[in-house]
Amino acid sequence: MVKTLLKHVKEFKKDSLMTPMFMVLEVLMETLVPFLMASMIDNGVEVGNQEYIFKLAAVMVVLAVIGLWAGIMGGKHGAKASTGFARNLREAMYNNIQTFSFSNIDKFSTAGLVTRLTTDVTNIQNSYQMILRMCVRAPINLICAMIMAFIINAKVASIYLVAVVVLACFLGLIIKFAMKHFKQVFKKYDDLNASVQENITAQRVVKAFVREDYEIDRFHKASGNIYNMFVKAESILAFNSPIMQFTVYTCILLISWVGANMIVGGELTKGDLTSLLAYCMNILMSLMMLSMVFVMITMSIASGERICEVLNETPDIVNPEKPEYEVKDGSIRFENVTFRYNKNSERPVLDKINLEIKSGETIGIIGGTGSSKTSLINLISRLYDVSEGTVYVGGKDVREYDLETLRNKVAVVLQKNVLFSGTIMENLRWGDENATEEDCIRVCKQACADEFIQRMPDGYNTHIEQGGSNVSGGQKQRLCIARALLKNPKILILDDSTSAVDTATDAKIRNAFATQIPDTTKLIIAQRISSIQDADRIIVMENGCVDGFGTHEELLENNAIYREVYEAQTGGSGDFDENGGED
Repeated sequence: MVKTLLKHVKEFKKDSLMTPMFMVLEVLMETLVPFLMASMIDNGVEVGNQEYIFKLAAVMVVLAVIGLWAGIMGGKHGAKASTGFARNLREAMYNNIQTFSFSNIDKFSTAGLVTRLTTDVTNIQNSYQMILRMCVRAPINLICAMIMAFIINAKVASIYLVAVVVLACFLGLIIKFAMKHFKQVFKKYDDLNASVQENITAQRVVKAFVREDYEIDRFHKASGNIYNMFVKAESILAFNSPIMQFTVYTCILLISWVGANMIVGGELTKGDLTSLLAYCMNILMSLMMLSMVFVMITMSIASGERICEVLNETPDIVNPEKPEYEVKDGSIRFENVTFRYNKNSERPVLDKINLEIKSGETIGIIGGTGSSKTSLINLISRLYDVSEGTVYVGGKDVREYDLETLRNKVAVVLQKNVLFSGTIMENLRWGDENATEEDCIRVCKQACADEFIQRMPDGYNTHIEQGGSNVSGGQKQRLCIARALLKNPKILILDDSTSAVDTATDAKIRNAFATQIPDTTKLIIAQRISSIQDADRIIVMENGCVDGFGTHEELLENNAIYREVYEAQTGGSGDFDENGGED
C-alpha cells in the first residue's frame, strides 16, 4: 500500500525531503537552548557574571530565530508536499476510473468512489504532512533531549527512559483497539454519501411522493452511524491524554524530588536541574506528538487501503498490442456468443447468440424486461467483453480494434439518457468537439430536436441544468440522439431511446434515419412495435436467447411471441411489457 501511494509524490519529492531537514534543524536549535540555560544559571546568575548572561542570551536569541525560520520553512514545504501529493492521488484515481470498463465500475458504488476522492484523500494528505513534520520532529526531539539529559545526569535521565517505555506500551494498546473502529467508519461514509446523492438527484420524486420526512430520517440514521463509530474510536483515544498528563506530572515530581536531593548532596547544580526539567517536557511532548501522529496514521491506513483499491484496479478491457484503427463498415456478426456479468454465474445472460447484420440495415430489437436486449448491444461497442464466442464489426473481432476508434464508430444512446450542465451546443459537441454550428443544427433536425430548441429563448445557447432537469424526457432523448449522430457513426444504437417521444415524432426520426444516414447500420431497441415494424429485420429476444429474427411479416407468421405482442398492442394495451421496467 505504502509503495503504491508514494509513487504519486512525483514532483513533490524535493519538498518532501526539505521538510524533515528543516524539522531536524528546528529540533537542534530547541535542544541547545536548555543546555545553554543551565550554563547561564550556573556560570552567570549564580556567580553574578552579567556579561556572560548577555552573551549567552544573544546566542539563545540567534538559536531561537534560526529555529523559528526552520519551523516556518518546514511548514511551507510540508504543506506544498502534502497538498501536491493529495492532488496527484485524486488525479491518478480519476484518470484510472476513466479507463474502467462497465464491469470495473460495477465493483464500486458511486458514493464509494466520491468518498475515496474526497474524505479518504484528505485523510492521507493530513497524515502525510504529519509524517513529514511531527513524525520527524518528535522522535529526533525525543532522542536529542534524551541524549542531553544523559549527558547532564544519567541517574535522573533514567526516569525519562522508564516513562517512555510505559507510554509506548499504553499507546500501542490504544491504537490497537481504536484501529478496528476507524476501518469501519469509512464504509459508513459511503452510506452517507449514497443517501445524499440519491436524495439530491431524485429531489423531484421525493417531493412528488411527499417523502421528505423519510429521507431526513434515512440521512439521520446514516449520519448517526458515523457519529456512533467515531464516538467509539474517540472514546478509546481519549485515554491517551490523561495517561500522558499523569506520566508528565509524575516525571516532574520524581525529577524534582531526586534532583533536589542531588543538589543538596552536591551531585547536581541548579542549572542542570532546570535543564533536566526542560528536557523532561521536550521528551514527553514529543511522545504526545507521536501519539497524535499514530492516531492520524491509524485513521489513514483504512483510507489508504480504499484508495489503493481504485489505483490498483486493472481495466478488464484494454487495447490489443497492435490495434486496428479503421472500421471498414457497419456490418455486425455474433458467432456463438455467450456472456456472463459474473464469471462464476451458472446461467449466462446471453446464451449462444448467432446473428449476422449487413452494413446499412435497420434492425429492430424487441423483448420483455430482462430478456438481455441491452446486454446484447453493449457487446458491439465493447462496453463488456464476451465470455465465449466472438463479436465482429466491419468483418473484424471487436477485440482487435483500438477502443477509441471502435467507440467513435459505434454510437450508443443508452437507456438512461444523460446530459451535462452547460449549453445545448456544448452538450452536442460531446459527439464531436470540432463540430460547427451548422453540423449541430443538421443533426438536431434529423433527431427532431431543432424544432423545440428554436422555441427556447437562447436557442442553442440555452443552459442545460445538471442531469438535464430543465428539459422534458422526450427533449432529452432527442438531444442525446443528435449528440450520437454528430459522431458520424457507422453503427447507431438506440436503446429504448424514443420511449418518451410521441409516435408522430418517432416516425419523423425513423424517416430521417432512412433518408439522411442510409449507410449507417441502425439498431433500435423499442417496446412499441410501431417503432420497429418498418425495420429491415427484427430480433425477438427471450431469456437471453434469440427467439426470432426476420421481417415484420415473417415474424407475424412464424413467431408466437412477436404475434402475441403485436395483437396485444394493436388491441389497445399499448405496451410490450405491461409491468414496465428496464432491461
